[in-house]
Amino acid sequence: MPASPTATPEHIKDVNTRYHDAAAGSYDSKWGIDFGPVGQEQVAAKVKKALGGEPPERFEHALEIGAGTGYFSLNLATQGLIGNLTATDISPGMLASLEKTAKSLGVPVSTVVTEAETLPFEDESFDVVMGHAVLHHIPDLDKAFSEFCRVLRPGGAVVFCGEPSRYGDRLAAVPKRVGSFVAPAWRRALSAERLTHSQEELDGDEHGLEPEVDVHAFVPADLRAIPPRSGFVDTEVSGEELVANAWGWGLRTLESSAVPETIPVRWRQFAFHSYIAFQKVDVAVLEPHLPAELFYNLLLSARKPA
Repeated sequence: MPASPTATPEHIKDVNTRYHDAAAGSYDSKWGIDFGPVGQEQVAAKVKKALGGEPPERFEHALEIGAGTGYFSLNLATQGLIGNLTATDISPGMLASLEKTAKSLGVPVSTVVTEAETLPFEDESFDVVMGHAVLHHIPDLDKAFSEFCRVLRPGGAVVFCGEPSRYGDRLAAVPKRVGSFVAPAWRRALSAERLTHSQEELDGDEHGLEPEVDVHAFVPADLRAIPPRSGFVDTEVSGEELVANAWGWGLRTLESSAVPETIPVRWRQFAFHSYIAFQKVDVAVLEPHLPAELFYNLLLSARKPA
């Protein structure tokens, strides 16, 4: 459930800051974020699809918006696809987690706590502005894209992936309901302990604020119309993950009903590998033939005129 349509931008930003600060410590494990070969392959494939099938080029000066714990930019940087990385987020907690991971990976990074609509950078500072699953958190997208255009050098690109489609958002409700229904039997089969309401409350803001952090679910045509209003050209919007996300939301719903430490490793391995298998089905069979409107995630790219 997204934030209320009457919520002010200030409230939305406050909720996002508090939620992501609270979630930072467990975010990577909760979402199965990988910084090894699997994660690198996933991110490179997303960028390639967003750019219309073109292989990712090396971006010498890259700016990530809503970088979170670094899934998107760090997996590009470890492949040599980013030279100098600046990671921004509204959440200091997320950036602290990113810095820790970047240090372990040997990736130099500059982090800045900032909002997307008011970037503290000089004009024409970057070759690319990128992000993953961030646009749907930003209240004023026109103002944000104007800032992206300002800080980009002529010919630079914006690349955003992992944005929820409106149809996909509705579609996700089905596996969530199914997962909730079968969760008791699933826990008994795995001898997993039920996560009680009192245990959920131990995580404070993370659980209480999660329903309020999303602002947008996009229709592809509406998303496609945003960059040109700020001066971008060559806008492309495509879709990814249909079967994989339906399967993934079912798995996440099951797992969220149990105490994490009581979920067997063999289940986690099965969940991860089955999700990757369904991703491959999407890529090979569905994504080349179905319109973007049908997929759960949308990918966006555009260029600033040279």
